[in-house]
Amino acid sequence: FARANFGQRYRPFGVKTRLNGEITHRHNRISALCRELHNPLFLLYKYEKPCIFATSLAITRPSYWDIGIPTKLVKFNSPDLERRFGDQFIMPEVIFNGPEGRLEGRFSQSKQAGAPIAVILHPLPQLGGNMNNPIAYQMYHMFLDRGFSVLRFNFRGVGRSQGEFDNGIGELSDAASALDWLQALTSDARQCWIAGYSFGAWIGMQLLMRRPEISGFISVAPPANLYDFSFLAPCPASGLIVHGAADKIVPKEDIERLVERLQAQKGITIDYDSIKNANHFFDTDMPALENSLAQYLDRRISEIG
Repeated sequence: FARANFGQRYRPFGVKTRLNGEITHRHNRISALCRELHNPLFLLYKYEKPCIFATSLAITRPSYWDIGIPTKLVKFNSPDLERRFGDQFIMPEVIFNGPEGRLEGRFSQSKQAGAPIAVILHPLPQLGGNMNNPIAYQMYHMFLDRGFSVLRFNFRGVGRSQGEFDNGIGELSDAASALDWLQALTSDARQCWIAGYSFGAWIGMQLLMRRPEISGFISVAPPANLYDFSFLAPCPASGLIVHGAADKIVPKEDIERLVERLQAQKGITIDYDSIKNANHFFDTDMPALENSLAQYLDRRISEIG
């Protein structure tokens, strides 16, 4: 058996296992546990209350970003829990065609007709970024909680996605293919959103320029000092830029110059939130980040209609 206690949203910090009759205690990710057990059955806890049995894990190569998210559910402990959390936890693994071969993703489709859609883009693959990054995962559920059909996926060369890192050019094509795939399944979607973190924010804002159907965007810690954002002339849609005030990777001054240039454009509204004391990874500031994104999204969804 395995038991995981969840502190912040679905992130395990303690794991107990029974292996060969011995009890061991490990403070590591569920994905590390799965390497020891063949076909394990997990009892997961949400806020220290049992809610789900799961038999499959999102296993990727070990990296800073990987948090080991359950992907296949077989049983809820009660009908009430299934009603409250069923749609949030069902994350079918999907494989779809990209420019350089297959792309691996996780997709949840809303049961509502005309539900809005969102694509989530992860940080730099060269530094271990993948679709299970905590911030990408948080944004995935933030949209899912609001009735969206949501797709997050691995760029080429990450996880089971084929191809090799292409310095942003190929990754932009991957994002376009992901949006094509999602739109083919949800042709009646009333809104279309792009959300990205760090490198994914840069890719998302490029995609924004090429796809006029995109209703809004969320960019978390866009690397304005590392990549050229001059293509946003003009920026075609309103959106939110969030940055950590203590970010040492992307200085605040670079973000503020980007925001000022976008806010000067007519016909759109660019909101900006600088989270006090937060670094580039929002290590201890995930609740503040989630609150900022949720407040903006709730307001903009109703405004767009």
